[in-house]
Amino acid sequence: MAAAAVAAPTLRAQGKLEKSKLAIAVGGKSAFYYLPLTISEQLGYFKSEGLDVEISDFAGGAKALQALMGNSADVVAGAYEHTINMQARNQAIQEFVLMGRAPQIALGVSTKTLPHYKGLADLRGKKIGVSAPGSSTNMVANLVLSRAGIKASDVSYVGVGTGAGALTAIRSGQIDAMCNTDPVMTMLEQKGDVRIISDTRTLKGTQEVFGGPMPAACFYAHTDFIKNNPNTCQALANAIVHGLKWLQTAGPSDIIKTVPESYLLGDRALYLASFNKVREAIGLDGMMPEDGPKTALKALASFEPSVKPDRIDLAKTYTNEFARRAKEKFKA
Repeated sequence: MAAAAVAAPTLRAQGKLEKSKLAIAVGGKSAFYYLPLTISEQLGYFKSEGLDVEISDFAGGAKALQALMGNSADVVAGAYEHTINMQARNQAIQEFVLMGRAPQIALGVSTKTLPHYKGLADLRGKKIGVSAPGSSTNMVANLVLSRAGIKASDVSYVGVGTGAGALTAIRSGQIDAMCNTDPVMTMLEQKGDVRIISDTRTLKGTQEVFGGPMPAACFYAHTDFIKNNPNTCQALANAIVHGLKWLQTAGPSDIIKTVPESYLLGDRALYLASFNKVREAIGLDGMMPEDGPKTALKALASFEPSVKPDRIDLAKTYTNEFARRAKEKFKA
């Protein structure tokens, strides 16, 4: 209540919300990739900004993007690189607040079906689990494989989600490798189910895989929606930056108390071990780093023939306008 009381005058100062009831699509909400979204929802930060949000959870980011393109969602909590991919298809969507400063995605091979794995060439012709085909987990797998001369058509991608189904898929031998987010990958790694061969869960690992800062989870929407609903987008950015600020000082027990029990996948200790592993990958203030968009474009263009760097206007794929104001408001 106190938070709501504090927020109300600020809300009036920034102008009336054009749309207070919003549909947000997300692909794999229980993953740490989207922890800032869950925190802002659970702690009532959207409500304190005057927003009534309905969050629909899909198997992966590609499905959440489909919801936006099909007009069943106003905003997507998804991977920044979708804004570049869609511009290559003449669709204008834009990022307006950043939640993740590293993809938090790891690629691991099954110790069950590939016990004698020696190198990426061993994955040719194999089944690789991803959250959903076309999602950022798929993108990272494509990027890593392309560096070994393996095309996407040389492997079979299988959508396994980001929760219990992903754990089952690898443990039962349905897939030979998996590219996914935490807590799933740490759980599999610690139980000896996978051997990690590429890792973007830390800033150092991200630099090694992408060669620069790689922006990850964000809020994006149609550019027209952002233009027509600036106060609403500001309120969304405020809620997320508020959540990011809370996460900077939150302890493991605070996280456990705040997220739904189902997110822990039955193992509290492993969930916390996963959180400690990805903590530095979570954004600090909602701002897009200066070199981030270039890194993302270079990565996509390396394996996606439809993405031609000279035809992409990166300035249209993101804006720091809303995050900057939210950062000032919360001193994030």
